[in-house]
Amino acid sequence: MQWSLPQLCTHHGAHVTLEPLDAHRDGQDLYAAGHATSRHLYTWQYLPYGPFATHEDFGNWLTVQQQSVDPLFHTVRDVCTARAVGLIAIMNIAAQHGRAELGHIWYDVNVQRSVLTAETAHLLLSYLFDTLNYRRVEWKCDNRNVRSKAAALRLGFCFEGLFRQHLVVKQQNRDTAWFAITDAEWPTIRERQRADLTRIRS
Repeated sequence: MQWSLPQLCTHHGAHVTLEPLDAHRDGQDLYAAGHATSRHLYTWQYLPYGPFATHEDFGNWLTVQQQSVDPLFHTVRDVCTARAVGLIAIMNIAAQHGRAELGHIWYDVNVQRSVLTAETAHLLLSYLFDTLNYRRVEWKCDNRNVRSKAAALRLGFCFEGLFRQHLVVKQQNRDTAWFAITDAEWPTIRERQRADLTRIRS
């Protein structure tokens, strides 16, 4: 059996719009979201790239990612301000197994752990499970990244184990924490996420 490949498309939520990454359109907002202050620079700590020395360097990196077919990069846009506040990607796509991962996730520190980030994940999970009928969606992060692990659990991902000495990132060992949601778990998680989003809005 073969599942359809995810496509770069726009996803509309009450608080965020997810759009295919456009380096020219989004570059200025995204550079500020990741570089405005020392607090913003923290967002790159566990990623294999960044922070970037100049706006031009960052723009060049965005241009490369814009062309990627895996990962599929989406810009996260705050509906209220119309500003781009982060990136998220569908990646490690295995359509022959109905499996994909949410990754390359980073946000302006001012919107982290907010309704914007919760709705962003919900929109892509709904797309993968409800539209494409995928069987499994994964979430992986550096085991030292306490915030990312907490976000995965908050969203309903199940911790599946630790891949020790999995990668070398920025000259440091990375033990990778592995999380996933399966299609059997998704209906219950979907309703809980919807209830949480409704509660946060009110």
